[in-house]
Amino acid sequence: MNPTQGQPLPPPTQVVQVEITEEHHGQRLDNFLITRLKGVPKSHIYRIVRKGEVRVNKGRVDVSYRLVTGDSVRIPPMRLAERTEAVFVAPNLKQALEQSVLYEDEGFLIINKPAGFAVHGGSGVSSGIIEGLRLLRPDAHFLELVHRLDKDTSGCLVIAKKRSALRAFHTIFRDNQVQKTYIALLAGQWKKQKFVVNAPLLKNNAKSGERMVSISAHGKEAQTTFTRLKCFDIATLVEAAPKTGRTHQIRVHALHLGHPIIGDERYGQDDTNLFFKQKGYKRMFLHAKTLHFLHPTTGVAMKIHAPLPPQLEILLQNEKPL
Repeated sequence: MNPTQGQPLPPPTQVVQVEITEEHHGQRLDNFLITRLKGVPKSHIYRIVRKGEVRVNKGRVDVSYRLVTGDSVRIPPMRLAERTEAVFVAPNLKQALEQSVLYEDEGFLIINKPAGFAVHGGSGVSSGIIEGLRLLRPDAHFLELVHRLDKDTSGCLVIAKKRSALRAFHTIFRDNQVQKTYIALLAGQWKKQKFVVNAPLLKNNAKSGERMVSISAHGKEAQTTFTRLKCFDIATLVEAAPKTGRTHQIRVHALHLGHPIIGDERYGQDDTNLFFKQKGYKRMFLHAKTLHFLHPTTGVAMKIHAPLPPQLEILLQNEKPL
């Protein structure tokens, strides 16, 4: 075991075996490697995991694998030349982040994530929300994503400022102790007032390499409650409350209803998206509106609300109600 575990180190020139301690229990493998190997391009880190050069307990794992105390992580040798990658954060993201904090205390903060930005850098993305926050807060010793939102989704996003807070949030998210509600605009007139979708979801990769999720009996349990808020002549505003937190869950379940989310380029309808784009809808209309949970330290009931972005509010005001 390396005595300097957890500290940023230069890329190893030979194979290194790192034993995971309680400090990193529950952390995603990619975040562990990115934090530990400062200066190594994220694209290279994702590549060596994908190729199986990084191993956990002698086996191949995905970058999303969550480490467990006692795990043995194999880190391959890397060339020093691979260390040069400057983190660049777009000026518009910096500005958005500076104005986005909804709640903050010593353990965590919650921001109103702007749409159009990935939550973290990775394959094909130089930087994202977490890199932007770290750049804006150079004195912060610890900033890690608690959960994720899709690139084109806006709204409530939790970031831990302490390892203990990260572990606590992982527990309450895993145990479904966080109630999440989203606002979505669906294509067409959805006639029901309320409906619960129980449809298991399976992740796979399309020929293009994109991650796709489909309903399959072989997938993982997934449940979303849809409630109609307002019906327009060609669209329906709904509240979506996911009981589970599967990848693309609300988007695929909306498609299952026969009313995909407007602006969803992966699961939506091309002709419908084009029609709404011409009306000014430049993004997917999905917004993480609220989070309800008990504060992991004080036990106080928390309700965090992220206002709908002004551009979406304006678009709704221009729609013709029934």
